[in-house]
Parts: sequence; structure tokens; C-alpha cells
Amino acid sequence: MANFSKPDPRPRGTGAAREFVAPAGQVRQRGEAAPYPAAERTATKRPERAEPAAAGEGLRGSRSGPTRDELKLCGLAAVRARFAKDPDSILRLFFDEPTSRRVGIMSKVLAQAKKVYRCVSPAELEKIAGSVHHGGIVAVVKAPVLRTPTGDNLRSWAARRETLLVLDRIGNAHNLGALARTAAFFGVPRIVIAEDGAAAKPSDAAHRVAEGGLEHVEVWQTKDLVALAKALAAAGYEVVGAATRGGRPEANRAADKPVALVLGNEEHGLAPELAQACTRLVTIPGVGAVESLNVSVAGAVLLWELVARRR
Repeated sequence: MANFSKPDPRPRGTGAAREFVAPAGQVRQRGEAAPYPAAERTATKRPERAEPAAAGEGLRGSRSGPTRDELKLCGLAAVRARFAKDPDSILRLFFDEPTSRRVGIMSKVLAQAKKVYRCVSPAELEKIAGSVHHGGIVAVVKAPVLRTPTGDNLRSWAARRETLLVLDRIGNAHNLGALARTAAFFGVPRIVIAEDGAAAKPSDAAHRVAEGGLEHVEVWQTKDLVALAKALAAAGYEVVGAATRGGRPEANRAADKPVALVLGNEEHGLAPELAQACTRLVTIPGVGAVESLNVSVAGAVLLWELVARRR
């Protein structure tokens, strides 16, 4: 029978030269990847992300969003404002690589409290924020509980001559955020909104547009704005309603009374019964090219005229 085997071209040794010598290092099974040498492993190890021991624990709800009793604050201004006001309310913090250099103190405080903070990729941060407009950082915080003002609250605010902003079914969260930013800028401490399904609430979007303004302004709510307007007048407020037409063009205020400025819905304006409950109406005059200003712009103009300009 023919032998088809080819001779081994390598020279054959004798004696000890034919013995197999195992290489130095860790023994591994067939097919198992070879480990890096210790020196190489040290040289190629990626730096660890700064995060507390609790960061590996599961997050409440979805990793990409808060539960129903939580809000997402986006942008460094908003997150810093919340941290300065109430650091304990921050439950989790996510940020991108460039922003990581600016949140050292926040990260340290969260680490001490054993709360999650994490540097994530831009794609993951966008997913967590639910928006591309996250500003490089997202803080998941406790959602505020909106209170209803009582007669005692109104009298106390009036005695301190504190300006009040009342919003009649403002439906766009961006408008609410812009008005809150304006209120904070002019030192208006409080906003009262309608407890209505059509009214915007201080949501993620409102906080993002407010740029930290909602951390300086309390938001209250009421089911009956007409009753509120009457109670404000009884407490000593001058209740000024912003009307698209029919109001006086002058924004003069009574020198001895605090002001409650009432702004109406973006499409329908003030409800007729609410307009009647105001002590007076004011209309911003224009040239007639367009019917009116955006409600957040009108609010800024009137707060300047009624409050800031006359201090």
C-alpha cells in the first residue's frame, strides 16, 4: 500500500531536545484567548469614570427617563440653580465628557450621598434627556408638589408687597418656562397657574426654557382663577389683566398697592369672567401689523412697566 505521508522537513533532535516545555505564564484551554501581559494590561487600561459605589445599582424606572414623580432638568444653568437651592432633591446626574470637568463638586456631594452620577455618551445623554437640547447635563429630581393659595397666603403676600404673576390656561410649556425666567429676572417670587388639564405645568420642557428661573420662583395652582382674582383685590392687590384689545395703553400702577398681573391663554386670551374680575385691563399698543405679542413677550414688557421700572 502506497504511503502518501510527506517527510517532516524539520530536523529531528534526540533525547531531551524532543521533550515539550510549557511556556511561562497562565495555563489556558484550547481556543481560549491569550491574556495580555501584565505590563501591557496596565498600559492599555482605560481610565475609570468617576462614579460612586452605588452607580452599579439598578435605576428606578427606565434608564432613559424618570418615573412619574420625577423631572429631568437639562442644562448647566438649571442644574446648578437646583443644586444651590436644594442639593438633596437631585436623585441622579448624567453628563457628557466636556461637562464632566465642571461638575466636580456636584459629583462629590452625590458620591457622599451614595447617589448615581455618571459620564455617558452623547447618544445616551440624548436618550435620557428625551431631547437633543440637554446642554450636556441632565439631573433627575423630585417633582414639586403644587400648592393652592389660601386667603392667609394672599394677605401675607400683599402685606409684603410682593408682585404676583397669574396665568390663565397658558398651554405651552415653553411659554411657562420663558415667563418663569422673566419673573425670576425681575424678582417676582410667585406664579399661580390654573389647575386645568389644558394648562402647562412646570415640566421638563418648562424647566429647560426657564434656564434655572423656576428654581427662584414658586409655582402655585388654583381651580378657580376668578375667585382668586377677587380674593387678591380684597387682600389689597391691584389686579391688572392683559387684554389683546379694549384695555388702557397706560401701565401706571397705584403707588400704595402691590400688583398681580394676569395673562391669558395664547389663543383665546383672558376668559371673559376673569377679565371682569380684574381691577383694570391694560393693552400694549402696537402699529397693527400683527394682532398681538407672544404671551411671554407681553409678560416681560408688562412686568417691566408695572414692576421693575417703578422701583
